[in-house]
Amino acid sequence: MMQNPLDALHDVLPPEQVSWWPLTPASWAVILIALLIVSVGIWLAVRHWQHNRAKREAIKLSQQHTQDALALHGILKRLTRHYYGSEQAAKPTAQWHKMLNQLTRQQFSEQDLNSLYSSTPTVACSKLLAAIKTFKTKEAVHV
Repeated sequence: MMQNPLDALHDVLPPEQVSWWPLTPASWAVILIALLIVSVGIWLAVRHWQHNRAKREAIKLSQQHTQDALALHGILKRLTRHYYGSEQAAKPTAQWHKMLNQLTRQQFSEQDLNSLYSSTPTVACSKLLAAIKTFKTKEAVHV
C-alpha cells in the first residue's frame, strides 16, 4: 500500500499571522504627512475665514442701509481702509472712482461719486450694494 506523501509533512508548521502593529517607519511617515496636510488645510481655512470677516460684516451692515447711498459709500470706504490702508481710501475722487472700479467690478463715474454729497444722488443703491458684495480683498495692511 502506498503512503500518502502529505503525511510525511506533519512537522512543517504554517507561518504565523503577520501583525499589523507596530507600524513600519513608512507607515508612520504617511500618517504624519497626512496629519500635516490636514492641519495646514484647516489653518489656511481659518485664516481665510478670519481675513474675510470685515467683508462679511460689511455685507451684513449694508443690508441695514439698502436705500442710503451715502452710508453704502461709507461702507466701501471702510472696507478699502481695512484691506488696503488709509492712504488708498483717502484718494481724491478722480483716483478713487478708478480704484473702486478695479476693486468691485462695477463702473462708477466721478460724477456718480460727487453726486453722493448732493441732495439727489445719481448712483443707484443697488450698484453700491453689488460693489460691496463683489469687493476684492487682499491681506490687510495693518490688522
